[in-house]
Amino acid sequence: MGCATTRSLERIAAALGSFSGAPIQFETASDVSCGGVLFALPALLVTGLLRHTQKHFSLPNGFYGIESIFLLLALMALARIKSPEGLRYTAPGEWGKLLGLDRIPEVKTLREKITLLCHESGRADRWGTELAADWMAAEPESPGVFYADGHVRVYHGNQTPLPRRYITRERLCLRGTTDYWINALGGCPFFVMTKEVDPGLLAVLRLEIVPWLKQQMPEPDEDRHWFMLVFDREGYSPDYFYELKQDNIAVLTYRKSADEDWPVEEFQNHSVRLVSGETVQMNLAERGVLLGKLWLREIRKLSQTGHQTVILTTDYHADMPWLAAAMFARWCQENYFKYMREHFNIDRLVEYSTEAVPDATAIVNPRWRELDSAIRSKNGQLQRQLSLFGEASFSEVVEGTAVQSYQRQKGEIQENIVHLQDDLQQLKKQRKETQHHITVDKLEEKDRFTRLAKEKKHFIDTIKMIAYRAETAMAEVLKEKLSRADDVRSTLRKLYQTEADLKPDIENNTLTVRLHHSSTQSHDEAIQHLCDELNATETIFPGTNLKLIYKIGSS
Repeated sequence: MGCATTRSLERIAAALGSFSGAPIQFETASDVSCGGVLFALPALLVTGLLRHTQKHFSLPNGFYGIESIFLLLALMALARIKSPEGLRYTAPGEWGKLLGLDRIPEVKTLREKITLLCHESGRADRWGTELAADWMAAEPESPGVFYADGHVRVYHGNQTPLPRRYITRERLCLRGTTDYWINALGGCPFFVMTKEVDPGLLAVLRLEIVPWLKQQMPEPDEDRHWFMLVFDREGYSPDYFYELKQDNIAVLTYRKSADEDWPVEEFQNHSVRLVSGETVQMNLAERGVLLGKLWLREIRKLSQTGHQTVILTTDYHADMPWLAAAMFARWCQENYFKYMREHFNIDRLVEYSTEAVPDATAIVNPRWRELDSAIRSKNGQLQRQLSLFGEASFSEVVEGTAVQSYQRQKGEIQENIVHLQDDLQQLKKQRKETQHHITVDKLEEKDRFTRLAKEKKHFIDTIKMIAYRAETAMAEVLKEKLSRADDVRSTLRKLYQTEADLKPDIENNTLTVRLHHSSTQSHDEAIQHLCDELNATETIFPGTNLKLIYKIGSS
């Protein structure tokens, strides 16, 4: 029946299709590896791990049911097991005890289950959309404020020659796909859209993000905007700001090509409360500005070095300090990308298959790109020759053959300049006559490419979003007891890796999870506070009637 299996009769019955999902049965166990990860279960359930799953997903009869698979994937993410292959290096029986089973599925079985869950295209997208709507409705900090930004997922494989794009963090042009994330004010994610061909943030806002948000958000009040989008300069377009204003949608972004600096006397000191809860002092000033057909509020922040950061918004009601805090909190989204790359491995491939790119997808014409690259190269050569021409001069008084050498040198450089200018003019003419964008169906065979299959990736990304949100909720509880903010998430990561004892009480319908002591008393006190909060939720373990009770230390 396999390694570490003890429930042989149930496995035989499941193999014969007698039931869907083995009954969850806990046994008393001591020192269970990663037992502390069960502390995240209430937060996972509240966040929506098992919400809408029966509506969107199904599995054929077998030993492992939907709830067990979803719980395993979420607990793996929190325990920093970054892929199904990571289960090869864990004790299957120990993890089985955490789920009320004899063991967890093998890597091959787990991959098969994920394939079955994602066999229908769009299923994960519909599930994620419903969860995002729930999260938006429950957003406590600032409802109706959304951060939009792209994150490039680099692809180093050879399954398909994906288009290249510039990677800011690596300062290189590499092959990859762009994931556009929609996040809350504090950085918590709502939704992600994957683009194998990146049309740019402005196009994605117009064609994808704004229409999607319109479907999710309730109609606005008459005196307020519908919702507000916060993004960087890549989405800057006064014409598009005007379009959004007609739909009663506000924007908050940085301004491109700002005018000269404002007088220092215009700036006043304001107390600004950041998303983290910290209050800082900022020197702020405000004016109205007309860009095209639209009046906007222009807010500037004066730094200690004298630099003025320029912000534009069409939110005419919010206070200036709040808008400044909201704009500068955009870095919460960048921090989210960094944290998810390092701890949840969102850039990892989930599957290696590819699928066809829709023929109507518009891409940059490869011929236009070649001409543009050639023009850049010729421009560089021309600038170097112009520099040499200007540097070629007498350093001292010379006569005779030196004069002839000088004249010959200047003549050669001038001849090179004329040739380069002619070549450059021809290339620019060819580029102007070449179509900039074409559709995929017009590509030559040598330039064709496929896209990475994204159904499983979107499914796993949604699981990781749930795990991150659950961890964030737990972090908010620990912040009440830990004085250093940097300790909060590191304490949680250590908590998930800590051994715990499991003690089911069938008569009283309880399951006690007793965590081993941490290294310091202050962390023990913080975790005890977390236990009190978790016990107040009276969470029932899915598939059972056992109420979870959390404790720390010896009995």
